[in-house]
Amino acid sequence: MAAGDASGFKFLLFLVAIYGLLAVLVHSILHMRFITPLEIDAPLDRFSEARAVEHIRVLAKDIDSRQEGSPGLREAARYITAQLEMLKERAGPNLRVEIEETVVNGTFNMLFLGYSISLGYRNHTNIVMRISSVDSQDSDASVLLNGHFDSPLGSPGASDCGSCVASMLEIARLIVDSGWVPPQPVIFLFNGAEELFLLGSHGFMKTHKWRETIGAFINVEASGIGGPDLVCQSGPSSWPSQIYAQSAVYPMAHSAAQDVFPVVPGDTDFRIFSEDYGDIPGLDIIFLLGGYFYHTSFDTVERLLPGSIQARGENLFSILRAFTNSSKLQNTLERHSNLSTTKQQEVGRAVFFDYLTWFMVAMVLHHIPIGIFLAMPFFSQKQNSGLLSWFATFSSFVKGMLFHAAGVVLAIVIPVIFSILRLLFTSRAMNWFAHPYLAYLMFTPCALVGLLIPRFVWSSFPLTQEASVVKSLKELKFQVSVKSYSVILPTHSQVLQALSDEARFWGAFGLYATITLAYLYAGLSGGFLTFSLAVSMLLGWILYCLSVKLFGRKSLRSTLIYMLPILPCLAYSVYFGAFLVQFLIEKMGMMGALPPPYGYFVPDIVLAAVVGLVTSWSVGPLIPICGRWLARSSILQVLLHLTVLGLALSSQFFPYSTAAPKRVIFQHTFLTEDANHVVESSYDFSVVDSNSLVFLFKHAPEVAKELHISSELSFETAKSSHRGTWMGLFPVSHLFTRSLKFPASSDGILKQYGQFPHLSSYKPHTVFGEESRRIYLELSLGSLEEVWVAVLNITGPLSSWSFADNTLPATETSDGGPPSYICRLSGASPENWSFWLEANSSEELRVEVAVVDQYMVDDAKKLKGLFPEWVDVVAYSGFLSSYIF
Repeated sequence: MAAGDASGFKFLLFLVAIYGLLAVLVHSILHMRFITPLEIDAPLDRFSEARAVEHIRVLAKDIDSRQEGSPGLREAARYITAQLEMLKERAGPNLRVEIEETVVNGTFNMLFLGYSISLGYRNHTNIVMRISSVDSQDSDASVLLNGHFDSPLGSPGASDCGSCVASMLEIARLIVDSGWVPPQPVIFLFNGAEELFLLGSHGFMKTHKWRETIGAFINVEASGIGGPDLVCQSGPSSWPSQIYAQSAVYPMAHSAAQDVFPVVPGDTDFRIFSEDYGDIPGLDIIFLLGGYFYHTSFDTVERLLPGSIQARGENLFSILRAFTNSSKLQNTLERHSNLSTTKQQEVGRAVFFDYLTWFMVAMVLHHIPIGIFLAMPFFSQKQNSGLLSWFATFSSFVKGMLFHAAGVVLAIVIPVIFSILRLLFTSRAMNWFAHPYLAYLMFTPCALVGLLIPRFVWSSFPLTQEASVVKSLKELKFQVSVKSYSVILPTHSQVLQALSDEARFWGAFGLYATITLAYLYAGLSGGFLTFSLAVSMLLGWILYCLSVKLFGRKSLRSTLIYMLPILPCLAYSVYFGAFLVQFLIEKMGMMGALPPPYGYFVPDIVLAAVVGLVTSWSVGPLIPICGRWLARSSILQVLLHLTVLGLALSSQFFPYSTAAPKRVIFQHTFLTEDANHVVESSYDFSVVDSNSLVFLFKHAPEVAKELHISSELSFETAKSSHRGTWMGLFPVSHLFTRSLKFPASSDGILKQYGQFPHLSSYKPHTVFGEESRRIYLELSLGSLEEVWVAVLNITGPLSSWSFADNTLPATETSDGGPPSYICRLSGASPENWSFWLEANSSEELRVEVAVVDQYMVDDAKKLKGLFPEWVDVVAYSGFLSSYIF
């Protein structure tokens, strides 16, 4: 082995050790290892995670379920009210505590997951508590803390959102027991219908008497079992993020999350308060790690990540105090009257991030980095005694930028190529899903290869006007010799090496400066990372230039000195990148499945690209100077061998486990013709990731046996479920693909229910003019006992209806069908749903009804129980019927 190769491998091992230590630090931070939860006997003036967990235990374990339509939801409301009443009884004389349990009804249109839908709801319960000083006024500006106590289908909802409710109850207790009197009122909204598309918060904002007093809000949510309680959205001004930055005890916030959040399937009450039905400044704070268990039966109290609720509680209490003490807190009337002044004070979209949860950094992206990049050719020309013109120097810098950009692109493309090659030779995708470390083992080495290829291919940097450099050097040597100066002049190779290093560095710096500028002009908030990289690289370059004079350009000490000021930024890059990769891996199990043949490849390709991108920003700033040690054929070969080893090893791992379950949707479908007749019964199955039902049944032999599925099952021979079968879950049903249908008996449901959901006219139609008519309809849910939601799918010449203030949503089409209008109805009541539809022609109006009921017959329960432990099954009964008017 050559001496240069030996030094290169030593430096590579050194980097592995450095990044390994950073990875251990980041893992500890993300898993809350540095936060100690307080026990149940903690002082009463402190937030205690153990006390909050006791509330979660009641809500998620003692109470059977908290879904709409189930008795447990009402039981949860009683429990919350009882806890609040106890707090009210022991509140001190300086506090006024008001508690209201309100029932909300309403209807409105919204865009959810990119689909237009109308929502109608009734009899949903909100519990509201207002804590204020005894001398406060009803119109005083207040701070709202919102969380929901309903849970999704099939889930105990320990984290989502039992953890939110428990944190709020403990904070309410803390206010009462600590003796703190809020300068402004604090309102706690325990809303009972978030999972049904934000209905509880809509009802509050449309009807509650305190809605106009809210000057700021905090929405707490959970998309996982814990970890960093991330600020995912803030606004509509920068004031909420400033309050958070100043007051959070354990700051966990990235303004870049606001750029990414719209891509993730789902939404929160934040949009109701801050966008759709209010312009209230606020924060959207969400548990994000542990997304494997989000909306599954595995979301239990035992799986909550210790320390997470403690950090959340201490943060929330501190932020509440800061909001109530802020001079910017204004009620709706004050906010609207001061709107012009507020806009003038705003300097733009907030850019902020936490540094390893230790402290917050807020900044304004600007043009300084790109200005430095454009100015440096002039200073470089002066420094190098006119060896190159300004234009030649700038051209070399641009080449350096293009080379570094090529390395970043290759760091993304090469892992993508390897991910495709792996899938071509294996029978299952997402092997990394239950084993996230495999993603780094497979894709990080080849991403490093991509970063190093430009440096390896162009080991001698192609300087612009290199010939003029040689000529200038000869002239300088001649002048020195003529004048007999005793001066040691640099050699030709030394000058070219110095200019090459300069071009490579400023090229990489220019790339990060250009990306920062692009973020600035795009109005996005994620440019803080490239801005920070550029600043830290500049400091490293200054120290490197000084060290070269002492140790020489080829000294390892000079390289290490260059790394020193960059390491803090690289630590943050690893922290941010690891969080992003882990979050992405966990969400890949529920992001939906695209149609074949390409859908099978998408998750692996996306993950490979993201790991490559994270590698490029975590290692890329080192490449301009450190690349000389690493860009060697022997090192590239070792990295490629590690990639192949990682790919081969990953193929031996099964994608799922009880700690990372596969999600399956199981609908026992009943096609009914009238109130008491079942035309057809079937078991319908679908999945929401790229490993299809064929894969599932292959690894679930007991289920396959019960359904009489042969080993030769294929989508060509099996009976498919059309999208209309899943109308009860619209628009989430658009995440499904290649669903399958199997015959089932209807005997059990006929014994359970005397009547099924059905639609009928309750009075004669009204005719307007020659062709327009109004049809008066009544939807009966029959004798169903645990209805979650009913969905109407209406096609034909619909011109108006009684929902959403007589306003139709945009039409939706499915599988090439006719345009249709979708309306979801929810809320328990002994009364039928009565509504009217108006048609503007004599053509037929077709109404398809889908009702989701949580009761399942014994045979379906037995079938659900046959699935392996690594499968989470969301199971329910679906009743479908169709009518023409």
